[in-house]
Amino acid sequence: MSAFIEFRGVTFGYPNEEGVVSNNVIENFDLKIEKGSFVAVLGHNGCGKSTVAKLCNAIEVPVSGKVLVDGFDTADEEKTLDIRKKVGVVFQNPDNQIVATIVEDDVAFGPENLGIEPKEIRRRVDEALKNVGMYDFRFFEPHKLSGGQKQRVAIAGIIAMKPDCIVLDEPTAMLDPRGRREVMSTVKKLNKEFGITVVFITHYMDEAAKADRVVVMDKGRIVLDSSPREVFSQADKLRKIGLDVPPATHLSKILSKDGVKIPDNALDMDELFENIRAILEA
Repeated sequence: MSAFIEFRGVTFGYPNEEGVVSNNVIENFDLKIEKGSFVAVLGHNGCGKSTVAKLCNAIEVPVSGKVLVDGFDTADEEKTLDIRKKVGVVFQNPDNQIVATIVEDDVAFGPENLGIEPKEIRRRVDEALKNVGMYDFRFFEPHKLSGGQKQRVAIAGIIAMKPDCIVLDEPTAMLDPRGRREVMSTVKKLNKEFGITVVFITHYMDEAAKADRVVVMDKGRIVLDSSPREVFSQADKLRKIGLDVPPATHLSKILSKDGVKIPDNALDMDELFENIRAILEA
């Protein structure tokens, strides 16, 4: 697969009140996101992962180095609209992303701003709402929805613009467990069924475990980059930077250490239960 988003030696820092950058959030940062992949970016607060999200679609641009999106340089202002058509961003708080008073009007907002003709907007809105399981709520007022439903509406608003990639910056951080499950199910469907590239930024280990690839950040740099199973096999290294492994991985390690003959690297509870059932039926 070809790289759809590529960071090449990127350095970035936020200016202070005097407009001076005193500390870089990321420095000499390299990362490739393959087209059609599902990549989780994991790290504790302040590690730079949200900055990576903003750099992916030219909300911010590097101080030095380059971010390329499908070959377009994000620092080229003439290409900003093209880049934002290709990469949509969903943020943490769904209430801050909903602009209309009716669900279907909110989903239509993005395509309307792209100048899409009305008949095509109608088709896109219906399709997007069906894809996130919110079609039956199309005439609802957003404030009457749950947090998970609001976030799915926000995602529908992005996919109605037909992006090649969605970057989600801790989209479940403000949701309850049910809302988190709803959003994760939606994101997996968009990636697996529709081939949308997903960059999923999170601090939840169990969410990162559902990705194809996990990139772990610490202090503005990448410290691990591999499959979820490989990354979460390095529990000691993760704990040194204030992270942990998914609950199922932790429990499987305890059981294995106590003599239960199961693999010690289950990534979710379903896998752990299957491993336990296999030895019970043996």
